[in-house]
Amino acid sequence: MTKVAKISIALTSEMAELVRQAVDSGEYASGSEVIREALREWKLRRELRQHEREEVKRLVREGMTSGPERRQDLKAIKKALKREAKRRLAAEPADGA
Repeated sequence: MTKVAKISIALTSEMAELVRQAVDSGEYASGSEVIREALREWKLRRELRQHEREEVKRLVREGMTSGPERRQDLKAIKKALKREAKRRLAAEPADGA
């Protein structure tokens, strides 16, 4: 079994009520379970942002070595980068979190 560390956190009254509602509805067994799931989601978002940053850096390096510039629509480039980062993150095996 994973070692559990007990910590204390402060939530706004609105956030605390959301946790209580999730437990009262039966969706979660405890407030700790709600917070653990929220942290897992937060971790995934952080990992996605990191993958996106790495991909942008890779593409910049690739662009710098690819020769003369060709104008492209910046919004289309950002959209394509985000789509590719999400695809790559979804393709990775789950880490068991």
